[in-house]
Amino acid sequence: MGSRVELFEQIRRDRDREELSIRELAQRHGVHRRTVRQALASALPPERARPRSRPAPSLGRYHRLIDGWLQADRDAPPKQRHTAKRIHARLVDEHGAQVAQRTVREHVAKRRRELGLAGDAYVPQAHPPGVEAEVDWGRAEAVIAGSSQEVKLFVMRASHSGAALCVPYPAETQQAFLEAHARAFSFLGGVPERVRYDNLGSAVKKVLRGRRRTEQDRFVALRSHYLFESSFTSPGIEGAHEKGGVEGEVGRFRRSHLVPVPRVESFEELVALCERASESDLGRRIAGRRAPIAELLARERELMRPLPAEPFDCAQSSSVRVSRKALVTVRQNHYSVPVSLVGRKVSARVHARAVEITADGRVVARHERSRGRYETTAQLSHYAAALRRKPGALEGSLALSQQRERGGWPEVFDALWRKIAERTTPSEAARQMVDVAMLCDELGQERVELAVRGALAAGCADGRAVGVLARRTQRRTPEPLALDERLAARASAAGPRGL
Repeated sequence: MGSRVELFEQIRRDRDREELSIRELAQRHGVHRRTVRQALASALPPERARPRSRPAPSLGRYHRLIDGWLQADRDAPPKQRHTAKRIHARLVDEHGAQVAQRTVREHVAKRRRELGLAGDAYVPQAHPPGVEAEVDWGRAEAVIAGSSQEVKLFVMRASHSGAALCVPYPAETQQAFLEAHARAFSFLGGVPERVRYDNLGSAVKKVLRGRRRTEQDRFVALRSHYLFESSFTSPGIEGAHEKGGVEGEVGRFRRSHLVPVPRVESFEELVALCERASESDLGRRIAGRRAPIAELLARERELMRPLPAEPFDCAQSSSVRVSRKALVTVRQNHYSVPVSLVGRKVSARVHARAVEITADGRVVARHERSRGRYETTAQLSHYAAALRRKPGALEGSLALSQQRERGGWPEVFDALWRKIAERTTPSEAARQMVDVAMLCDELGQERVELAVRGALAAGCADGRAVGVLARRTQRRTPEPLALDERLAARASAAGPRGL
């Protein structure tokens, strides 16, 4: 059966072509004569009559009680106010009411409108080019090196063009927050006049009355470097609509580019994936916009503040002393440095995902930043000098244990260690394995591993032989001459005798 409009059309056509009576039209189409009269009067069916409101005798006695609960919600926290479902549950449990949940829901919706509790109305905003950007954090899942983990997504979105950069980080640290700003401003190609935030701890130290905030010193330094203004939303859920553009962008990006859950070998690969996705999004067109994002962003860049000559230094520095275990303590975690620095003061620079240790103006150690507390991260190469003097400490060392966990100590190294120990002393075997481990830093793990396999295949269980083989593969061997070049060289050497 077609629509009611199509029925009216057919009735009107039959009347025009065959001049049928109202009774004949009603019989042909199986409708009441009133419907035929309506069709002949107008091509559009009349609107259906709305049912008149009926009394609710079961709920009527509770109207005043419900109004009291709704009025009391004015002073309750936003997330702890009555829902229609909760009101129905209280009526049934506390007062023995026999009413349907739908009846309660309809009455509550009506009374909220009448009492002015239905919520605020929002006014659409215009976003001039180059004026404003919005920042927010989101969450996503990723499988990194075979392990599933939650990652945090920093998103900055230019309000006019809709251009947005998404950068993943292991945690919402202040260093990540600052570093992501530098990346985002570079991606946008300029600095907007104002950036809008919610009241996140990386920027806000304390929320004061109204829109006033006590801001973090590092955030103020970032703002001073790029010379933009900061704006903060209202505290709580009421402020979510004040930066709805970036709120929606977080979910859109996650659905568009992180479904299915990405599987990558390293965090750097995940960062590159998100950056490529942000670049590809510049080619899309947002509904209601007159041009693609890339075209709008190009116009917006002309009105943004130019980027400073140097990006903001996002790392936080501190002076630390090296312990007798060749460890420094940074943010309640311990990191190894070369044993030659024991007892000295060195400089530690904390980045979003790494910790750098510098001494005498050069970087002496770089570690992946630990996320817990009181964790120790050690590199085997930092203890080389001590292990050469005390080779027996190698087997039970934390540095070797972590080297195995990171995949930097292949099983073939242990096979070589056992072979050396069979023909020498355990101390000499450990000393030679220290030399093999140091070769990995000099020549690369892949080349040293290949040399170890070659030595074992040749029946030569000796760490010095491994060093010779590894360095031999490093030398460049002359490429063999092509056939025509060999023949030409041979003819030239033969001279007239060859003629």
